[in-house]
Amino acid sequence: MWGDMLERHELETFLTLAEELHFGRTAQRLHVTTSRVSHVVKKLERRIGALLFERTSRRVRLTPIGQRLADDLTPLVDGIEEALRRATDAGRGVSGELTVAFLGEWGAPVVSAAANVFLRRHPDCAVRVVEVQLSTSRSSLVDGSVDLLLASYPFDGMAHGPVLLTGRRLLAVAAHHPLARRKAVSLETLGDHPMVQYPAVTSAAFKRDRTPDRTPSGRPVPRGPEGTTFSEMLSLVALGQGVLPVGEETRRYHPRPDLVYVPIEDAPPIERGFVWSESRATARVREFVRGATEAVLGGSGE
Repeated sequence: MWGDMLERHELETFLTLAEELHFGRTAQRLHVTTSRVSHVVKKLERRIGALLFERTSRRVRLTPIGQRLADDLTPLVDGIEEALRRATDAGRGVSGELTVAFLGEWGAPVVSAAANVFLRRHPDCAVRVVEVQLSTSRSSLVDGSVDLLLASYPFDGMAHGPVLLTGRRLLAVAAHHPLARRKAVSLETLGDHPMVQYPAVTSAAFKRDRTPDRTPSGRPVPRGPEGTTFSEMLSLVALGQGVLPVGEETRRYHPRPDLVYVPIEDAPPIERGFVWSESRATARVREFVRGATEAVLGGSGE
């Protein structure tokens, strides 16, 4: 399968050691002895005619040739494994029911487009589309009531697909706020005003990205009140109790006369895509993410 040059166990041993850089951990992962790992690596080095690892009593590291081999082989092996997964899924068929959730009105069109592609390919599988709130987004994935969620990255503790949407960051401020008259603000501005907080159950990585504790220069960002839903958080902003960084789609889906959305000129874009629990990465989940990628980023969709 792997060709005459490398056998599968040699590839697996080499790539695992390239990742772990430790013979003991590599042996544990592969359920073999450390001497077996050493034997395979030495045999592979003799075949290639060059050292792939530098070994000392303190550490193991890749040689330049070893690093290049690892960089070249990894995507090839990943591609073969993905092809095998797809063939296996096709052989078994994709059926049953898939529950896909979105968080906020902006996500509904993306979920619908992805579902249409998925259902054309897999008519024996039903798709149920639901909306979740900030307070239930994570718990729904953990308890299995939702298979997939269209969300903002990062979303810690979950597997994720490719970035499907990107957008500018804006700062939501009250219409009477001094910043409402500005054409743009910087991230440093966040250190001068209380920031409305997401619910405690929200992804910690997401909160660090969207509502950071410090500005780029290290100044602390004052904490404002915590909301339970996104609409409630915007209402806290409108009442003058804090500001809130949001995505540019908020201006379209939440236009309010008591709010102004000011561009944050030096902030990186917000990235969004599907997340799911790795323990529930079924064929249905993988096929839906593939369909979503083609529906949003391009492809035949057939």
